[in-house]
Amino acid sequence: MVTIRRARPGDAPALGEVHVACWRSAYAGVLPDSYLNSLSATAETRGYERAIAERRGGHAAFVAVADNLEMPGGGVVGFITGGLSRRPSIAEGEVETLYLMDDFHERGIGRRLMRAMASHLASLGAQSAFVWVLEPNPSRWFYERLGAKLVAREDMVFAHQRTTQLAYAWDPIHTLLTATATTKLPR
Repeated sequence: MVTIRRARPGDAPALGEVHVACWRSAYAGVLPDSYLNSLSATAETRGYERAIAERRGGHAAFVAVADNLEMPGGGVVGFITGGLSRRPSIAEGEVETLYLMDDFHERGIGRRLMRAMASHLASLGAQSAFVWVLEPNPSRWFYERLGAKLVAREDMVFAHQRTTQLAYAWDPIHTLLTATATTKLPR
């Protein structure tokens, strides 16, 4: 069983590990191996420690925690972070990160994490939300399936190569809340 809860300061090392593992998986063959190999869970951990503690701009992090039947020893298998938008011209709320370990895809966990963040953003008064995703990311379809619309694209240099990032938005945020609502599965 996987539960979703608000991240605690002690979760930061697990967030760093999941972050690095997900980047190495999602961007293998897309971004240079030298860049992916240079990613540091320790460095990512420091950033997540600050983010969890400070909560600036309504920032929040939610984790997906597997019990020991799903993952030996239990632990964080995914997480989401976000808060009030750093680009209010696009939307009022922003999903900054969403990472889920490969073995836990296609189980509705990402949808549940998105639901937690959408509810949080709505509680802050955000009427809309968005997420940036690198164009080569094979998971961007996930946001489209949740009703997001492509609203912006920016060319950029990342990891010493040119790429494009895409902004997907839910406007109004109710679109995301509806798309992530829990439904009963047939027996």
